Amino acid sequence: MAVMTAPIHIERTKNSRLSSVDFSNLGFGAYISDHMVVADYKNGAWHEPRIIPYGEMMMSPAILALHYGQSVFEGMKAFKNKEGHINIFRPQRHLQRFNKSLERMCMPPLSEELFIGSLASLVEVDEAWIPTAEGSSLYIRPFMFANEARLGVKISDQYSFVILTSPVAPYFSKPVKVKVEEEFVRAAEGGTGFVKCAGNYGAAFYPTMLAQKQGFDQVFWTDAKEHKYIDESGAMNVMFVLNGKLITPKLTSTLLDGVTRDSILTLSSSLGIEKEERRVSIAEIEEGLKNGTLTEAFGVGTAAVVSPIASISIHGKNYEVPAATAESFQLRAKKKLNDIRMGIEADVHNWNYHVK
Repeated sequence: MAVMTAPIHIERTKNSRLSSVDFSNLGFGAYISDHMVVADYKNGAWHEPRIIPYGEMMMSPAILALHYGQSVFEGMKAFKNKEGHINIFRPQRHLQRFNKSLERMCMPPLSEELFIGSLASLVEVDEAWIPTAEGSSLYIRPFMFANEARLGVKISDQYSFVILTSPVAPYFSKPVKVKVEEEFVRAAEGGTGFVKCAGNYGAAFYPTMLAQKQGFDQVFWTDAKEHKYIDESGAMNVMFVLNGKLITPKLTSTLLDGVTRDSILTLSSSLGIEKEERRVSIAEIEEGLKNGTLTEAFGVGTAAVVSPIASISIHGKNYEVPAATAESFQLRAKKKLNDIRMGIEADVHNWNYHVK
């Protein structure tokens, strides 16, 4: 994949913070790299992006994003492959989802040249921040927010587009305990559940906090009408191996169209498993856990990649999920995905964007 771009103005930092990073204990999002991309939208057009040292941004407390929620983000990763080359994984797919989110939130779209050109230039400038330990990566956070200063309820006429990067370890360090949420709602049909907007995450904090106080790591969100069908988990899409088939909730306006989800579904046939995208009921998951036909449950996402689920709480009863083994689909899928990213296996789907 190649995108022709004009050179981006670069102002390099005079005080790198790289020496303060403990690459043996990264966590997730604890460190922000030295530089960031900033581009401004005003008078109906995007202006040239620039790369500047990471730092505070001046803004009015009256900007519309703070009051009416016009704020959208994406998340993707860059890797150094076995030959030392830099790959960004599926940036075009992320751009498609970003623009879909922006359209729903009445925000201006980004061109492929602006989006991918800015990503590539920033990652190249901060190449030294890309970790190389197994399971680590450079997390990339593009986001856009309305920065017009006005208190009236309106669609903003001005926006800022920013990209930050962060060296990260895996999001979850161990299998997660999940509670099926049957009271609170993440999203309803016709809403913004498919949009990666800030408000969706803020609204999810409270029920997730309550679940964590009960000893769980995440929740399974269920449909808003009946609480009978599983939508997704708090930080990831969810998949099951049930009766020997890979099962995942079908996409609706309440689910995020996960890039990792799509990647694993695409790879499933080469891994010898039949897939089904359909409504997934709580009842069939509970029955599968009882009779042993549900052999795997796991979350998938850019941050989580593939995260095994240790237990699922349904109607207040905890069910243990069989532990993943080397032969489990989820670990084979994770390995295949990693091998493609790292250049160990051929990238037949043209998913890697090569920065250098």
